[in-house]
Amino acid sequence: MGNKTPLYDAHLRAGAKMVDFAGWTMPINYGSQLDEHHYVRNQAGMFDVSHMTVLDLKGADTRAFLRYLLANDVDRLTSAGKALYSCMLRPDGGVIDDLIVYGMTPQWYRMVVNAATRDKDLAWIRQQASAYAVDLSERRDLAMIAVQGPQAREQVQRLLGDAAASAAALKPFSAVMLGDRFIARTGYTGEDGYEIMLPAATADAFWEQLRAAGVHPCGLGARDTLRLEAGMNLYGTDMDESLTPLDCGLAWTVALEPADRDFIGRAALLAQQAGGLRHRFVGLVLQERGVLRSHQAVYIDGREAGVITSGTFSPTLKESIAMARLWVLAGEQCEVDIRGKRLPARIVKPVFVRNGKAVAG
Repeated sequence: MGNKTPLYDAHLRAGAKMVDFAGWTMPINYGSQLDEHHYVRNQAGMFDVSHMTVLDLKGADTRAFLRYLLANDVDRLTSAGKALYSCMLRPDGGVIDDLIVYGMTPQWYRMVVNAATRDKDLAWIRQQASAYAVDLSERRDLAMIAVQGPQAREQVQRLLGDAAASAAALKPFSAVMLGDRFIARTGYTGEDGYEIMLPAATADAFWEQLRAAGVHPCGLGARDTLRLEAGMNLYGTDMDESLTPLDCGLAWTVALEPADRDFIGRAALLAQQAGGLRHRFVGLVLQERGVLRSHQAVYIDGREAGVITSGTFSPTLKESIAMARLWVLAGEQCEVDIRGKRLPARIVKPVFVRNGKAVAG
């Protein structure tokens, strides 16, 4: 049996089907992945994301260190609590991990990295931080609950008492400390909501308060279909160390200005830009019955042109959708090999649903 989050017993009480994920025993669903998906799109659902790795970086050199460590620039965090999505790169531009960093004070930044990459992330960060006055601590004392959906913020605020107004005032992609709770207006579903970090000892009680308020528990299955509909990359599936952000549709997360900021991987990305992009990262919508899955081959004009990185049947659109990496840069139509049969698909921007609305063209 893998590691257990502070909410393990709560999942069992709710009848969750538990699976191993990145060394953690986590809920895949509570009976119906489809229902859980629709709860998030239409009402409010909650996820245990306590398996994610929360890191606090503090010290006089923290800002300078993060400007060197990350492809995005923490100087963009111009107000307390503002959040930034970034990749952490190898010198050759390969993606070690994708993450969110919150700038709380000039000397305190909070970072959330993926569970599956915890060990290599910590080793890399510590190695790079050796020349800086930075103290790195892993916050194993915290649990993390994501509450997402059009009713999510209202439902959470009802439980916050006097702190509700401060949570309500949060702008998207920002966070605030409210007592012993760290509340961020971020998420991984394409819906509004909060990600709440709180003491592990109080997580079970807060989870049950949310359930009593009508927030539906959701598992990893719905989390994956929701993030794919929203066009959000999954590390190890849509990106890894063999690919740069420019190969993964994440060029927008790379801050090449100001030109004098020397971050890890910068030279490699500039060289890639100069030599021309190797891949085109796109969305696909299947035009016939079938289900798109990762590793299926994509064809354009009869020749193999790329591969699907993530695919699923979209509960919201009621169509099969995917994200794909193509090495043929032209074309708006393609075919996908599904069990030896090539079915037509439309090439679109890799965002399908946002705030409950279809956006795939």
